[in-house]
Amino acid sequence: MINDRVILGIDPGTNVMGFGIIHVKSGNIVLLELGSLHMNKIEDHGTKLKMIFDKVLSLIDQYNPDELAAEAPFFGKNVQSMLKLGRAQGVALAAALFRNIPIFEYAPRKIKQSITGKGAASKEQVAAMVQLLLKLKDEEMPKYSDATDGVAAALCHYYQLKPGQFTTANKGQSGWKSFVTNNPSRVKT
Repeated sequence: MINDRVILGIDPGTNVMGFGIIHVKSGNIVLLELGSLHMNKIEDHGTKLKMIFDKVLSLIDQYNPDELAAEAPFFGKNVQSMLKLGRAQGVALAAALFRNIPIFEYAPRKIKQSITGKGAASKEQVAAMVQLLLKLKDEEMPKYSDATDGVAAALCHYYQLKPGQFTTANKGQSGWKSFVTNNPSRVKT
């Protein structure tokens, strides 16, 4: 059982990078930080990559995470966009490796499945479950879903490491009601 662990989650992007840091202690999950790095107005791709590297290093130095969990790039039709996204993820992972932090990658569907019980969940459904799981008030929710996607990567990683943790692949969930019924420990009231 994982008793005490800090996990940094990253949703990589070249215009917006979402991140979330959770501290898991004795099965309780506490959100340490949730946010996003905005680079929309920056033209130079190299400058964006340096900003991502610097931000991830800063988060690592501030919170000293045990692991970094990142959303893996999904396959898209635009090859140039995929290359840029891969570079963004690469520098985030390189920052963790630079500080000797183990890295883990999860497919977007795996993260959604881990958080909501449904691999095809919308960003809004992921954000709603993150809010429920972390007991966040409406005013504490970030404006951009990239931040909740970042913390979802961290939560996904924790759920993958937790022995006996539910996954929809072996339970055959058919919806929210079934997911909640079969996972009462995942729903905090």
